[in-house]
Amino acid sequence: MKISPTTKAPNEQEASAIVIGIWQDESLSAAAADLDQACNGRISKLIEMEEVSAAENSVAVLYAVEGVPSPVIALVGQGKRDEQAPGLAFRVAGAATKALCDKERASIAYYLDFEDLSDAVCGAMVACVGQDLYRAESKLHAPGEMIWYSSNSDTLELGEVLGQATNLTRELVNRPACDIYPESLAEWCQEMAQSTGLEIEVWDEDRLKSENCNSLLAVAQGSDRPPRLVIMKHMHGPDGQAPLALVGKGVTFDSGGLSLKPGDAMIDMKMDMAGSATVVGAMNAIANLKLPVNVIAVIGCVENMVSGSSYKLGDVLTARSGKTIEVLNTDAEGRLVLADALNVACELGAAKLVDLATLTGACMVALGRYHAGLMTNDQAWCDAVAAAAEKCGEPVWQLPMDKVFADAIKSNIADIKNVGDGRWGGAMTAAKLLEEFVEDLPWTHMDIAGPAFGDKPRPWIDAGATGTYVRTLVELARQFGQG
Repeated sequence: MKISPTTKAPNEQEASAIVIGIWQDESLSAAAADLDQACNGRISKLIEMEEVSAAENSVAVLYAVEGVPSPVIALVGQGKRDEQAPGLAFRVAGAATKALCDKERASIAYYLDFEDLSDAVCGAMVACVGQDLYRAESKLHAPGEMIWYSSNSDTLELGEVLGQATNLTRELVNRPACDIYPESLAEWCQEMAQSTGLEIEVWDEDRLKSENCNSLLAVAQGSDRPPRLVIMKHMHGPDGQAPLALVGKGVTFDSGGLSLKPGDAMIDMKMDMAGSATVVGAMNAIANLKLPVNVIAVIGCVENMVSGSSYKLGDVLTARSGKTIEVLNTDAEGRLVLADALNVACELGAAKLVDLATLTGACMVALGRYHAGLMTNDQAWCDAVAAAAEKCGEPVWQLPMDKVFADAIKSNIADIKNVGDGRWGGAMTAAKLLEEFVEDLPWTHMDIAGPAFGDKPRPWIDAGATGTYVRTLVELARQFGQG
C-alpha cells in the first residue's frame, strides 16, 4: 500500500473514493465546503435533513455524486471538536476506511480535520486489514494507495510506520499455533531484525538450560515444540545510557497444562503470546523510526501443553534468579515464563522495565475488555506509562499492589507459590510474583488480557487481534529517550 500526500481540493482530487470528516454543531471544513459547493449543496442538505450524522465514527456513503470526480464519497462523523478524546483520529479514519474496504479500490483520498494525522494514517491502515488470513476471499481489501490531504510528509511517514508495526503485531497474534510456535516466532523476530537493523540473540533449549531458566523451561517441557528466548536491542541512544527494557509473554498456545482449560476456553489461546507480539511490533517501529534511545526487548517463547513430560502441581522450580516457586496451578504459566525473562532483562542492565502479558482472566473481570491493568513498584514510572497510553488513546487503569497481595503468594515449602489464596485479587497476586524478579528497578506490569483480542468487530477494526499498546510503547520509548 502506498501512502501519498496531496494539496488538491477534494473536488479536484481523482480517487476511487473520498473521505470527508465533519464535526457536530459546526460549519463544514474548507475541504468539505469545497466538495459541497461542487455537488450543489447536497452534503449540507443531507446534514440539515439529518440523513447524515456527524456523531463520532458514523459513516454515510454517497455514490455517483454529480460534479465530483470520485465515484464514492464517505462522510465520517468526528463528533464534537471540544470533546474529542485521544485516539479519535485513529478511530474516525478506521471507521471510514473499514466502511470502504468491502471491495477492492485503487485509491482512497482522506480529508480529515485533525492537526496530527499520524494516528489517522495508522487507524486507516489497521482498519483495512482483518483476521481473515486463511480465507480464499478476504472480507476486507486494502486500497492500493491512501492519499492524505496534508503537506506534512513526516507525519504521514510516522503514521505509516506505526500502522505497519501494529499490523505486524496483529498478524502474529491472529496466526494459529500451527504457524506461530516458539521456533517460528523467534524466526519472525530474526527476519525483522535483519530488515530493520536490530541486534538479536536467540537462546535455544540448550542455552536456556545453561542459563538456568528453569521456570520458563518447566512450562515448555510438556510440549514437543522447544522453547526460545529472544533478545533484541536498539542501541541508538547516548553511549552509556542504561536501556529501557520491554518484556513480553510469548506463550504461543496455552492448554492450561495439567490444570487443563475447558475446550471453549482454548479456542482463542493462540493469542496468549500477544504480549510478546506487542513488543515485537513496538521494536519494529522503534527501529524503523530510528529513535535516539537505547531499548532492549526480551520475550520468552513457549507452548504450555499436556504430556507425560508436563510439569506438575506441587513441583518446586528454581528460577534463574535463584528464587524457588511452588507450582499450584499449571495454568498460571505466564508469570513463570516472565520470571526468567525479567531476570534476563535486569542482568542486561535495564534502567526501567515494562512487561506486557495476557496474564489473567481476573484482570478482565475487574476492568473489562478495553482497559489494560497497570501494576507497579514505582509510581512515577507507572505514571509515565499511563501518560503514554493516554496520549495514544489506548486505555489503561492502575490496580493496587498492597503488601496483602505479596502475603497471598507466600509458600510453606518454597519462597513463593504461583497463585494466591483462592480466586480473589488474581491480577495483583500474579503481578506480585513478577515483582519478585525485577530487583529494585522501576517496573510496570501491563496485563493486556482484555484489550489484546476482540471477540467481535468494532466500527474501526475487525475482530481478533487489536495491536493495542504498540503505539503506547513507541511513545514511551520516545519519552524515555528524551530523559
